[in-house]
Amino acid sequence: MKYRRAEDSPLFTKLKGEEHMIIAQIIANGILMGFIYALVSVGLTLIWGVMDIINFAHGEFLMISMYTAFWMFSLFAMDPLIALPICTILIFVIGVLTYLGIIRRVINAPGLTALLATFGLSMFLKNLAQFLWTPNFRYINNSMVSGKTIELGSIVIGVSQVVAAVASIILTVAVMLFIDRTRTGKAIQATALNKNTALLMGINTKKIYAITFGLSGACVGAAGALMATFFPIYPASGALYSVLAFVSVAMGGFGNIKGALFGGLIIGLAEALGGYMLGTQFKYAIVFLIYLIVIQVRPKGLFGW
Repeated sequence: MKYRRAEDSPLFTKLKGEEHMIIAQIIANGILMGFIYALVSVGLTLIWGVMDIINFAHGEFLMISMYTAFWMFSLFAMDPLIALPICTILIFVIGVLTYLGIIRRVINAPGLTALLATFGLSMFLKNLAQFLWTPNFRYINNSMVSGKTIELGSIVIGVSQVVAAVASIILTVAVMLFIDRTRTGKAIQATALNKNTALLMGINTKKIYAITFGLSGACVGAAGALMATFFPIYPASGALYSVLAFVSVAMGGFGNIKGALFGGLIIGLAEALGGYMLGTQFKYAIVFLIYLIVIQVRPKGLFGW
C-alpha cells in the first residue's frame, strides 16, 4: 500500500509517538530535578537576601551533608532518609559556626572581603574532604528507595528522585511558611529590608544573621541527604550545584524564596530538554543562555523588586 505522505504511514506515527513519550519522560525528570535545585537555592537566597553576601561554600555544605549520609549508611547502616534530620542539624550548626567564626568578622568589611572569605572556606572544605576521604567516587546503592521505579503510563521515574522532589517541595514550603508566619521569620524579613531600622525596633540582628546562616545550611543539608541516594559522592560533588544555585537565585530574584523555586524548575527543565535536543555537552550552555535572556528583560530577576 502506498501513502501520499510519509506522515500517513504507521511507522511514522509510531516513531512520532515514541518521540512524544521520550519528551514526556525528559520533562518529568527535569521537573523532579528542578525541585531539588530549588531547595538548594532557597538556602542561598536567604543569605543573599538578608545579609547581601554570596556564600561560595554553599556547595561544600551540600558535599559535607552527602558524605555524612554516606558514612551514616556505611558505618551504622542508617538509611539516608532516616539520617536526613542528622544531616540537616549538622549543616545548620556548621552554618551558625561559619557566621560566628568568619562572617561576623568581615560582614562590615569593604569590597569583596566577605566573598573571598567564603571562597577560602570553600577551598578549605573541598581539600579537607579530598585529604580525608580521597577523590574517589562513592555511592549509596542499597537505600530504601534505590533501584525502585514508578510507572505512570509510558513514563518511568525512580522512587529516589520522587522522594527527593516531594521532600524538597515540603521543605521549601515549610521555609516559606516559617519566614511569612513566625515571629523569627518576620524579624528576618525586617532585617533584610533595613538593618538599622530593625535594630531600632529591638531586633537582635546578629542573632538573626546567625539563624539565617543556620537555616540556609539546614536547607542544603536536607538536600544533600536526599541527593545522596542517587548521586555520586566526592569532594567536588557540590561545586556544580553551587553554581546552578547562584543562577537560580539571580534568575528568580535576590532574596525571594518563590523566585528560587521557579528558578530551580526552569533550570531543571532547561537542563533536561537542552541535553536531549542539543546534546549533553550543551545542556548547561542552554541554562546560562536562558539566565542571560531573563536578566536582560528583568535585571532584578523574575520576582525581584
